[in-house]
Order: sequence, then C-alpha cells, then structure tokens
Amino acid sequence: MYCLLGLGNPGKEYAATRHNTGFRVTNLLAARHGVRLRSRLYARTGEGWIAGQPVILAQPLTYMNEAGGAAVRLLKRHDLTPQGLLVIYDDLDLDLGRLRLRGEGSPGTHNGMRNIVQRLGTEDLPRLRVGIGPKPPGADAAKWVLSPFRKGEGKTVEEVLVRAAEAVECFLQEGLEVAMNRYNG
Repeated sequence: MYCLLGLGNPGKEYAATRHNTGFRVTNLLAARHGVRLRSRLYARTGEGWIAGQPVILAQPLTYMNEAGGAAVRLLKRHDLTPQGLLVIYDDLDLDLGRLRLRGEGSPGTHNGMRNIVQRLGTEDLPRLRVGIGPKPPGADAAKWVLSPFRKGEGKTVEEVLVRAAEAVECFLQEGLEVAMNRYNG
C-alpha cells in the first residue's frame, strides 16, 4: 500500500495558488479513481485503488510548513515506512510544466518537504515535484508560491496536472525507475 500525500495549504483562499499544486494532483487522482476524501483530525484522506494498487490519498489539514506531522500520523496509522509514502508538491526551482520524480534526496528549498524529512528523520522517500516556474527576479518567494497562476499559464497548468497524475499511476503500476524515465524531463 502507498500513501499519496499531496501538499498544499487548507482553505479556499489558497485553493488556486501555486503552493496547492499537490492538493490539485491528489484531487485529480481522487476524481479519476472514485476515491472520496474525508476530513480527519490531521488530514483529508480517502482509500481506494489506483493502477491495481491499494492507496491512501491524503492532504494535510495543517499549513504547508507543518506537513510532517500529518505524514508521521499517516505512516503510523497505516503501518507504512517512509518508502511507502509518495509526496506530491510544487517546486519553484522547476520550470512550469516540468516534473521530477525521485526516490530520495534533499528537500531543497521547499519548507513543507523539509518539515516532512525532519519529522520522519530520513530523505529516503519518494517524491514527485511539479514545476510551478521560477519566481520573477526580485520577487518574494513566499508571495510567489501563494499567488495564483497567471492567466496565460492555465493550459500548461492543466496539462501538467494530468501528466503528474499519469506519473503517479505509472509509479504505482510499473515502478519508480520506469516512471522516472517516462516523466522526468
């Protein structure tokens, strides 16, 4: 079983922001596979099947920088190791529309992923980074990730959300290496 943890911030005011890309991917997966997400104390979760694999879709109900608490609870509740967690999140270090799937590594500049790594005590966990584009020169990173996508970016955003969902499905069905070769780049 895998837990597919999409990162974002709770609340309608954040729904369309760049930082909620992980939520948007897990919402798309839930819709495509008939998984109903319900609010619990620490996360919205739903169980179902994707690509022949049992999964838990989850979205922390904490703010992004505290996502590690939900990750710890999910792994403990479902008796999973960190390798059974696939974290899906936005990345301002990747161009808009790019995907980067990895089995381990540094959290980079992403505070939500940094909190997960800190709370789990390991960088050895799979993750799917979804490019939201670099911030404009001189722009504040926090304001950039909490801003909505620009009007002209809508088509690219919708396409990358679909490709991200497909990358997750490939990861579940064919494994990390195949998914990396097919979707990274």
